[in-house]
Amino acid sequence: MSEQRRTVVRGGNLVTPGGVVRGDLVLAGEKIESVVPGGLGEGELGGCETYDATGCWVFPGFIDAHTHMQCWTGMDWTADSFETGTRAAACGGTTTIVDYATQDRGMTLHQALDEWHKRADGTCTSNYAFHMAISDWNDHTREEIADMRDAGIVSFKSYFAYDHLRLDDAQTMELLEAIRPFDGILCVHCENGTLVDALQRRVLARGITGPEGHPLSRPAECEAEAIGRLMYLAQLTGARVNVVHLSTALGLEQIRAAKARGVRVSVETCPQYLLMDDTRYLEQGEDGFAGAKYVMSPPLRRPHDVEVLRQAVCDGEVDQVSTDHCSFNLHGQKDRGRGDFTKIPNGGPGVEHRPALMMTSFEGRLGPMDYLRLLSEGQARVFGMYPRKGALAAGSDADVCVWDPSVRWTIGASNQHQAVDYTPYEGFQAHGRAKYVFVNGTLAARDGEPTGEKPGRYVAR
Repeated sequence: MSEQRRTVVRGGNLVTPGGVVRGDLVLAGEKIESVVPGGLGEGELGGCETYDATGCWVFPGFIDAHTHMQCWTGMDWTADSFETGTRAAACGGTTTIVDYATQDRGMTLHQALDEWHKRADGTCTSNYAFHMAISDWNDHTREEIADMRDAGIVSFKSYFAYDHLRLDDAQTMELLEAIRPFDGILCVHCENGTLVDALQRRVLARGITGPEGHPLSRPAECEAEAIGRLMYLAQLTGARVNVVHLSTALGLEQIRAAKARGVRVSVETCPQYLLMDDTRYLEQGEDGFAGAKYVMSPPLRRPHDVEVLRQAVCDGEVDQVSTDHCSFNLHGQKDRGRGDFTKIPNGGPGVEHRPALMMTSFEGRLGPMDYLRLLSEGQARVFGMYPRKGALAAGSDADVCVWDPSVRWTIGASNQHQAVDYTPYEGFQAHGRAKYVFVNGTLAARDGEPTGEKPGRYVAR
């Protein structure tokens, strides 16, 4: 049996579960062999490949627990495949994504899972796990839940919006009851779909057809009502729930009240709701349709919501920051909604830039232990990967991001690896970049560029 390759990340500030310590990180094959405060002696480096991390933070690889890669919407495919999306993720420091495998109506959960494996297996730079999104709740689906657990899926998703995806309240209750025995968690898209459908018709009837109609048709009350309803369903069943892409102060109030009642709820928000507000929908650009870049659901909110959520992040009320990466090209995809904002594909790119956006925009307010919790450990804990993922510890997977906080660079469509023709963060002056990114012990990206390796594999949880 050949000896495992050993790699030493030298002289970095190691962001460990117990705090930040300066030292060396030793990788052996696909695992972390040891964390060495103070570092190894020169005589202990024989035969090891070394990487200089002086002045850098060394994090466990970042985890984005909310992506939609290579996804068919009923009208179009997302711009990013698993190949391009995970390559972009790794360039930004993200070593694992959790994507939403989606059961269309009439499809079994097995068929959905098989299809997502077919799309992802063998193509990925970063690792990948799956949530199972359920749109067709019936007796057979209920029976398949145990099979999904055996396949390493402990997290599920349902929708309160989108007519082709949503479950009603009784179905949602039954789904929660089905996953509670193994302490599964249900991620829920919280918008009142009935109200959204009615409001869209009203906004169009007023002659508002451009992107500025999108936030008018999905007000904060639609999110808060749906979150409140989910909180009571979770209280009724005792099951764990995860509110995805929280975007409003009103929604946060519902979560705070539920936590006070003992509801087991975790909270995700996304960089777009921490950095941009609804004035973006008024952007015209060269072709008068630039506001379509920000058509995502839920929509960007008012400045007050942005500040409330940013404070909630700083106060520890948010468990994880992921992206809801769902990329569509502005030209050839989003612009098909000219004249009717309801036909603009919903979603935006972000998987590549999340760490830089967070560490820059919260500079001086958060530190490395906060970034560890929000970008890696929180996702690993909530979704059943900790401490295999999300920790620099002996025996954990050798997924590592060496982050150089001294680098200054500008985010732009011209230098991104996401396979989409824009970024909503065009011109953002970023502080810090991933210097080295290891996935399962293999160097997958260096200085924000891919090495060409594809070491990513499925993560059963």
